[in-house]
Amino acid sequence: MLNERAQRLLKTLVERYIADGTPVPSRTLGQLSGLELSSASIRHVLSDMEAMGLISSPHTSAGRVPTARGYRVFVDRLLTLGPLESALVRELEDNLHPDSPQQLAQAASRLLSDLTQFTGVVVTPKRADVAFRQMEFLRLSERRVLLILVTMDGDVQNHIIASERDYSPSELTEAANFINMHYAGQALSSVTVRVEHELRELQGDISSLMALAINLGRQAMVEQTGAVVIAGGNNLLNVRDLSEDLTRLRELFSVFERKTELLKLLNQSQTAQGVSLYIGEESGVTTLGECTVVSAPYKINDQVVGALGVIGPTRMNYEHIIPIVDITSRLVSSALSYKH
Repeated sequence: MLNERAQRLLKTLVERYIADGTPVPSRTLGQLSGLELSSASIRHVLSDMEAMGLISSPHTSAGRVPTARGYRVFVDRLLTLGPLESALVRELEDNLHPDSPQQLAQAASRLLSDLTQFTGVVVTPKRADVAFRQMEFLRLSERRVLLILVTMDGDVQNHIIASERDYSPSELTEAANFINMHYAGQALSSVTVRVEHELRELQGDISSLMALAINLGRQAMVEQTGAVVIAGGNNLLNVRDLSEDLTRLRELFSVFERKTELLKLLNQSQTAQGVSLYIGEESGVTTLGECTVVSAPYKINDQVVGALGVIGPTRMNYEHIIPIVDITSRLVSSALSYKH
């Protein structure tokens, strides 16, 4: 636990280090914190925080810098977030249009990169999680039915079902009407669970056709796993904290190229409420040990389908970047949920 003066000193130290990027001397902390403490008292508090792993002393300087743990305490307990500048909000609103999910993901990642000068990342929706707008059946021949599935984002999927018996056009219409009335607007992944219980209550062989159709649609779309769209990777070349270690920087670009670690990390944030931060080793990706990932989930009609965020150095302006990621996720959700 940090007392009030320790919290103020840590907050001052982190803010100063984020602004300047140089170790902060105790004398500077005394001047900026507004605390009426002697230099000896400040050094004592700093020594305690260093023992707690919140700050460290680089060998080449008498000043101190925050550790990943120090940033975590700063973000969780000491950071006060204000509203995002209206000009930035307008820029996001003007450039995030529901043209298509892929184009929207590309626009969002580019905007996140441009507005933060770091790397923007967006995980596109997994198709199995996308809500469907309409389902129709068309009899092709005896025991062959065409399933037409229209998703909420306008994608059309066609699948041929080999049925156990021949269905009449009226039966196929009845099946489609039931599904559209009870399940339209929901994700197939959640519908599958409901169907297993609810279709048992229906009479006749038509229930088996509906269950087969929903499972077939889900299986077909789950194969199209979410992709990671990355923009502004080269921005990190201009970040002094990262560019001084070329080996680490090359490893970082390898992570961007492979994308698998990023996909796994961003998928974790889809279960969060609002913005998540992975500072340093919290990401579980060794190469991101000097980075922070700020991410947030986005939705289609209240169903979480993906995540987006920013990757930058641990020494980033959290007060500026967290609201950008937050509002971007909200605007992307709004665009994808747009009713045509």
